[in-house]
Amino acid sequence: MEDTPRLVVSAQAGDGARFAELYERIAPALYTWAEVRIRPELRSFVDPQDVVQEVWCRAWKSFRSFDAASHSFRYWVFRVAKNVMLEVFRELRAPDGGVPSGDPSKRLLVLRDVPDSATAVSQRLARDERLKLFAQWIASLDDDDRMLIVHLGLEGMTQAEVAERLSLSRDAVAKRWQRLLARVTEQGVMRELFAEAG
Repeated sequence: MEDTPRLVVSAQAGDGARFAELYERIAPALYTWAEVRIRPELRSFVDPQDVVQEVWCRAWKSFRSFDAASHSFRYWVFRVAKNVMLEVFRELRAPDGGVPSGDPSKRLLVLRDVPDSATAVSQRLARDERLKLFAQWIASLDDDDRMLIVHLGLEGMTQAEVAERLSLSRDAVAKRWQRLLARVTEQGVMRELFAEAG
């Protein structure tokens, strides 16, 4: 497997195949993240597959702005993903704060010019039962543990960033994270999707 810095250089020079290699490495984590973040009642408006494809397209369009010296590729892609989800949730926000009204068959992400490779990856991920089971396991956790998995494990935030976001001490985050990793190992769920968290 080619190392990330070389792939980044090639991709930033316009090599779409190298970008695809980079993206495919984190796409399972991104798909799982979208599965966890999109509530079931909103699935008729936005699908995790659409999120994976939209993020691919936006990340590729703005990839020249990616600075590997400042952030990891994973962290940068998840920032793109968060912007996509914020736009979707903003559009979904009903005046009464409930589930949106309107045509439930109306998709919010209208995908155009999606590379075949992005479509193939998102379809493969949607069929992966292990990812669905992992997302269900994450959803079954209490709020703090779920957010630790999302922010620290999937998004690749640092423990300090997660501590600040969740209003916890860094020690508390470190201890909870170690317990969660032990549970992940016990459950046999997909630890390989996690960022190198430290």
